[in-house]
Amino acid sequence: MSNRIKLLPDHVANQIAAGEVVQRPASVVKELLENAVDAQASKIKLIVKNAGKSLIQVVDNGDGMSETDARLSLERHATSKISAAEDLFQLQTKGFRGEALASIAAIAHLELKTKQDQEDVGTQIQVEGSEVKEQQPIVTAKGTSIAVKNLFFNIPARRNFLKSDQVELKHIIDEFQRVALAHPNIAFDMIHNSNELFQLQTSNLRQRIVGIMGTKSNEKLVPVEESTDLLKVKGFIGKPEYAKRSRGEQFIFVNNRYIKDHYLNHAILAGFEGLLKDKTHPSYFLYLDIDPKRIDINIHPTKTEIKFDDQHAIYSIIQSSVKHSLGQFNIAPVLDFEKDSSLETNYKQHHSPAKIPSIEVDRDYNPFKTESTQSQSRQKSNSITNWEDLYSVEVPKTSTETVEFESKLFEEHEFTTQNKAFQLADKYLVSAFKSGLILINQHRAHYRILYEALLKNITEQPAASQQLLFPLELELNQKTALVFENLQESIENTGFRFSTSSKNHLVINGIPDLVQEQQVPQILDEIFSAFTDDLPSSSFESNTILAKALAKNMAIKTGVQLDQAEINQIIDTLFSCKDYLQTPDQKQIYFNLSLDDISKKFA
Repeated sequence: MSNRIKLLPDHVANQIAAGEVVQRPASVVKELLENAVDAQASKIKLIVKNAGKSLIQVVDNGDGMSETDARLSLERHATSKISAAEDLFQLQTKGFRGEALASIAAIAHLELKTKQDQEDVGTQIQVEGSEVKEQQPIVTAKGTSIAVKNLFFNIPARRNFLKSDQVELKHIIDEFQRVALAHPNIAFDMIHNSNELFQLQTSNLRQRIVGIMGTKSNEKLVPVEESTDLLKVKGFIGKPEYAKRSRGEQFIFVNNRYIKDHYLNHAILAGFEGLLKDKTHPSYFLYLDIDPKRIDINIHPTKTEIKFDDQHAIYSIIQSSVKHSLGQFNIAPVLDFEKDSSLETNYKQHHSPAKIPSIEVDRDYNPFKTESTQSQSRQKSNSITNWEDLYSVEVPKTSTETVEFESKLFEEHEFTTQNKAFQLADKYLVSAFKSGLILINQHRAHYRILYEALLKNITEQPAASQQLLFPLELELNQKTALVFENLQESIENTGFRFSTSSKNHLVINGIPDLVQEQQVPQILDEIFSAFTDDLPSSSFESNTILAKALAKNMAIKTGVQLDQAEINQIIDTLFSCKDYLQTPDQKQIYFNLSLDDISKKFA
């Protein structure tokens, strides 16, 4: 029999390794930035064009490389950071595999320029698909400059799987922020298509966080610091009242290396127990300092996962550190006892036309008449108008057009809100029809109603907006600014009105009529978090996600009491929707209980 096992050529092996190390342009950014940090650089510049598809360049003023080292750095498993297996448990550097540059060079056009401080000239190497095209001396500044052009030029299938420029740029910004947050002692710059996105000077940890997340984040930070024999914890956590729906501002660093760990994330959340609103996530920037011998980071090519020697002890230390910090700085939930519920706009009044106020004058009143005459006049006026009418609110009756339902359920049983309907447990709407009962989830019903109305506003006719007497101001970070730039027109069609004084500073001049002013930051945060992971390529998909996020936030919540007119209006409007069976998230809105089902319960 012939032998079938063959040794793969180097360029094929490099492409296979590149599939693990380089998944998208952001992967290249991560590897190059970490190499620059390991080179003891004090200033690092990242230059990106077309979201990294055309160019990714990292320039640093670090130690640089000799001619021999520069050539050897492009080979697989060539590294200066470890020399023996034991070194894996004493790592003080970001990289150690020696695969990054070789993998990048296998799937792109790479240009390397480097020079050491004591050398007169540096070295330039040009590589295309693992093949060295040119190597020559060059006059260049101290440090290293690596330019990666035409990523995946020789693997078109991988290039076709890349997302839009906005999505890929968001991932690049994520990687840039993680490295920059881990090293506040290094100055970082980031330029995309000749636009400067970040200019971060050497600073302390709080200043670095504020420089990346925005100036208003300074007031949200609570310092954390704890030192034990096993672990040292320092950093900042966000105040509970600033918790968001998204997980975008959650960073854990172990020995200045960004990691993802659900177990540690749960430990932090346990420290916030009782202080967070439902389905919200606090922001945190925690730095763990632990003996390298107690961890193993050699379990994944991206080096974002770590195995700990004593996970349970670390969990307890982090949880207690967060609790101690919240208690030390008197962080507690705020209850607004001064809030007047009578000032909140009733749901049904949003759809009621404004009524011109009228003034009634008692023409028989005369201050110069005797008291008996005045009392007779007052008795006369009281007989005409009841004094209680002055405190009643007139709500015009709304007429609902008759809708022909295709569903046999309502054709046979003639379901209308003329049947008695009531609210159950401030959560469900119950109504009777000819052969049973129907039970409706009020939040899901209103969610469906608002979703279809908002989708119509976005795609067909813009909704009306109520202007604010005092505009609201909102600060955006780089990622949310990218999302807003792509969604501004669609968001404005729902009733919001914006003006911008700068790229990251948003002024809100108008809001939809169903939205209350205090809800605006939460609703916009919900919109931005819905697009955190991905920006859809089609406008239809984008409009659908936007309508879902808005409708879900604006819908009546569980626990809100409704009067009879509101109950009837929701039921009538629901069954005039295109799809009244399910919410936009494919959850059931109602179910019916027939008389036969009820009889079986008593059988």
